[in-house]
Amino acid sequence: MVLSSSKITEIDITILKENMMKRFLFLALLLSSMTMQAKEVKEEWKGTTLSEETIKKIQLSQVEYKKCVGTEMQKEGYAKIESRSATDAIIKQCETVLSKMRKAYVDAKVPEVIADRHLKKMRITITRRVLKQLMFAEAARAAGQ
Repeated sequence: MVLSSSKITEIDITILKENMMKRFLFLALLLSSMTMQAKEVKEEWKGTTLSEETIKKIQLSQVEYKKCVGTEMQKEGYAKIESRSATDAIIKQCETVLSKMRKAYVDAKVPEVIADRHLKKMRITITRRVLKQLMFAEAARAAGQ
């Protein structure tokens, strides 16, 4: 079956129109996402504005938090309960120490989002370590019985 040349050009034209519309929509979406991203960048914080004193306060708070967690882990009561519950209780006991670190961030005019993100990261890291150690101790006790 042979198509006439007028039929081929009509089909080609419709395909070209569809492709142009797809490209136009793609570009429109791309431009709109770029403008949204530009708005977010305005609130970006420059990490070089912390003073040495503020950095030292934050580091001391981190050490204090880790000491608090270590001290709480050594208490005998946590060995008697399930490791996940014990981990939760230990982290909650030391939450007040993290508030000191948050205060140091806020006093240094660090955006709350960034301060909270760092505290969350630290909390998660310590929680994983504590849970791992408590689960190991729980398994060792179970194996020794």
